[in-house]
Amino acid sequence: MASPTNTFQTYDAIGNREDLVDVIYNVAPWETPLLSSMPSVAATGTFHEWQTDTLASPAQNVQIEGSDASTDATTATVRLGNYCAISDKVVRISGSQEAVDKAGRAKEMAYQLVKRGRELRTDIELMMFDNTVRAVGTDTAARDNAGIETWIDTATSAGAGGSDGSLGTTARTDGTQRAFTESLLLDVHQAAWTAGGNADKLYLGAFNKRVASGFTGVATKFKDVDDKKIIASADVYVSDFGELQIIPSRQVRSRSAILVDTSMLAYATLRNMQTKDLARTGDSERKQLICEWTLEVRNEAAHGIVADLTTA
Repeated sequence: MASPTNTFQTYDAIGNREDLVDVIYNVAPWETPLLSSMPSVAATGTFHEWQTDTLASPAQNVQIEGSDASTDATTATVRLGNYCAISDKVVRISGSQEAVDKAGRAKEMAYQLVKRGRELRTDIELMMFDNTVRAVGTDTAARDNAGIETWIDTATSAGAGGSDGSLGTTARTDGTQRAFTESLLLDVHQAAWTAGGNADKLYLGAFNKRVASGFTGVATKFKDVDDKKIIASADVYVSDFGELQIIPSRQVRSRSAILVDTSMLAYATLRNMQTKDLARTGDSERKQLICEWTLEVRNEAAHGIVADLTTA
């Protein structure tokens, strides 16, 4: 049925106010479980260094009564390091955009800085997980941080043709992908424990998180009658070598399962994340979010990697 003649409708009006919700909805993920779990330490140079050491293997230790004391061999510590990467985000807002009445935020610059800060943290998270070696940098190339995959070469499992990284200077070589199994996880967890580590977190992509939820070492799936919930996932894996918190990560390489001893990692900063005003060149304002940081892998043997996993 048509509207009566001369009915003035919303289609005819030009003075109706817009119906724009005063909230901005952003579903993009910005969690940083690895970065958020580790301690922060100060770096004092662009090449951040630390030392590792080990104990002699246990042995029978009996001495003859009255004998002279013999001197045990002393081994030097091992000196390791990682370069600090400079990461930034730059925001530029025109004077007019800052002046107009906006929906969802009072100040455009403040809103954009919060958004860019979250982006910067996810960039750092991805670089910490990555298979990128450290780089000293030049006047035409940026310094780069070595990601954790390039460090681990003790507690590892690789597919056919795959090879381990080494101390941040050699990237791992990807091998033939294979299914993630509980046996692969146990072998790597055992190797890290045998080396002296106490891995407490397991980082996985989405597909292999679902696979891990089916391992026998996790809580049995069951139906919660009172809450009418079906429990189909697990957050903790319990093995003979300790508990692993199972953490899905959007930034870990989906073909890798990374076991981490959080006491043996640190986020080292030469410059903490800060906001700097950049010079005006006209009717706009520019600000730079910048930080200088690196990943401190205190002892690679404490961590582990099950590499070359199928992802579908």
